[in-house]
Amino acid sequence: QVQLVESGGGSVQAGGSLTLSCAASGSIVIIDNMAWYRQAPGKQRELVAVISSGGSPSYADSAKDRFTISRDNAKNTVYLHMNSLNPEDTAVYYCNANVHTGWGFDAYWGQGTQVTVSS
Repeated sequence: QVQLVESGGGSVQAGGSLTLSCAASGSIVIIDNMAWYRQAPGKQRELVAVISSGGSPSYADSAKDRFTISRDNAKNTVYLHMNSLNPEDTAVYYCNANVHTGWGFDAYWGQGTQVTVSS
């Protein structure tokens, strides 16, 4: 089994910054892509950013130039540094990882961490 544990959410004012962390643990052979998604109230979950095992990032348009995704493969951890936050960024943020446990790759999710941005 694999567990993803997020941390770093909270409440900030518009224009502020937050950094989210997500650590994977368990029966991990290798982790492929790691990603951050978010889900605002009444909306579908959407991809925010993804990073390959080699460190190549990709961002949703809403995150470009404001958010930075990074990972530490030695710690099986992915980060999301968020700058210039605005109220539209308010959502539950979920970590996702594509993990090989010895039986093939499967997608795993964290429990989510709340980010609230006030105007």
